Order: sequence, then C-alpha cells, then structure tokens
Amino acid sequence: MSNLKGLGVALVTPFNEDLSVDFDSLTKLVDYNIENGTNYLVVLGTTAEAATLSKEEKSQVINHIIKANNGRLPLVLGIGGNDTMEVKRQIEEADLSAFEAILSVSPYYNRPNQEGLYQHYKMLAGTGKKIIIYNVPSRTGQNVEAATTLRLANDFPNLIMIKEAGPNIAQYFDILRQKPAHFSLVSGDDEYTLPVTLAGGDGVISVIGQGYPKEFSTMVQLAFDGKVKEAYEIHNKLVEITRMIFAEGNPAGIKTILAEKGILKNYLRLPLVAASAGLQDKIKTEMKKI
Repeated sequence: MSNLKGLGVALVTPFNEDLSVDFDSLTKLVDYNIENGTNYLVVLGTTAEAATLSKEEKSQVINHIIKANNGRLPLVLGIGGNDTMEVKRQIEEADLSAFEAILSVSPYYNRPNQEGLYQHYKMLAGTGKKIIIYNVPSRTGQNVEAATTLRLANDFPNLIMIKEAGPNIAQYFDILRQKPAHFSLVSGDDEYTLPVTLAGGDGVISVIGQGYPKEFSTMVQLAFDGKVKEAYEIHNKLVEITRMIFAEGNPAGIKTILAEKGILKNYLRLPLVAASAGLQDKIKTEMKKI
C-alpha cells in the first residue's frame, strides 16, 4: 500500500460563525495541503469533529473534498464506531470509489477485551475493503495491544495498516519488528513521527501537518532518506507547537494555527470550544519563531 506513505493529514472541518460548514475554507485547506507537500488526505477523522456532523453534512464534506482534491492526492475515509454491525453496514453501503482505504477507530466506550477487538476487526475485514486500524486508547478507553494487531495483520490481508497512537512507543516498535510485509504502521501521535518513521514506519497521519505541511512532509522524507540530523532539526523546531496544539484538546489548537494563517475561521462545535485566549497567545508567539 505504498501510496499511503509519508505525510497524511486528518483534515479539520471549518465552520462559519453560525456553525454551518464553511466549504470555501475547506477548499482552501485542501489546496494549501496539496500545494505544500502533503502526501494524502484523511476525511472525517476525529480531527474533523465528525461526531458532531449530521449524516447529510458528512456526505456534503466527503463530496466537497473529493471535488476539491480532483484526483490529486490519495484519500482515506474515516468510518468507525462502537456498534460493530453498524460500522460494517456503513462500510458496505459507502461509495468508496474515490478512496484508497477506510480508517476505522477501535470501538470506544464499550471497552471490549482483546478478543472482542480482534472479532470487531475480523468482521470489518469481511467487507473485503482495505482497512486501516486506528488505535488511540486516550480516546477509546482501551488499548489494541501489539499482539492483537499482529494477529489481525497476519490473518487478514485487507487490513493493510495501523494508525498507532498507543500508550508507549515500545508498542510501535514491537509491531514494526514483527509485522508481515503487506502491513504498515504510521504514527498517530505527531511527536513520535520521526522516531517511528526512522524505525521503519510509513510516516504519520497528522494533525499539526495540515498547519505546517511543507515542514512536516520534508521531515518525513528526510527520515525515509536516512538524513537523521536534518530531520531532527525540523522535529525540534516543531515540537513545542505540536505539544501546544493538544494542550486543550483537538482540534482547538490546530484551528488556532489555521485561523492565524488565514485559511479558516476559529469556530468549533460543542462540546468542544476554541482554545483559551492564553493558549492562543502562546501558539501565536511560537508560530512567529517558526
């Protein structure tokens, strides 16, 4: 699955002041990323505030991004949830002709054990679609352990990748060391992108990357090329702002950056709120240094 490699970005959903979807800004965001080196786009991930979009809005956002992208970059579509049969149904019914793969988060809230997680992804693999496992225990309440990921990767060739945001970096390395050849791992944690890529990962699905696509995609490419010192120079330049954007939850921080860059307006839908004035000031100060 070599074309999902490098910098993938989990696009935000821009909103107008009345909290309707701001499609003009969405076009701007897509163009900005394509023109500045992003390698693929992830549609309706967590960062898109997908949980607060209606079914109709999701459909409009998908169609708008497909049109704005115009075949320029590979696309990945987020379809996840904690009702396995419903997620399977959504995957089967979705028009995936424009998409390389589905990104599907592990079931949240129910907190299944490792066997339950295995059976969940086994069921999704039964759709025959290419699927990326997404492990983000800080959001789901349950870690997909390395042994479970490896079992899934070995059993189902259409589970092609994991976006790993597990509780410790050793878990990433365990998967990279033991995974089958067809299966890849990308970092789901922006700050781990460089060490994980150097260890054999295929890059990142990033939040900060859509604010700094040129820098972040260059860093990942340098890692692929084995230019470690040059890659770490970029990593070190971006590490403070990367931490800042998650300080009050995602996507409050990245929307602050994108608003400051004139790409969108700084609005979020409840239960999320914009970054505090104090954090916004810190982010803007750090942006000047970059």
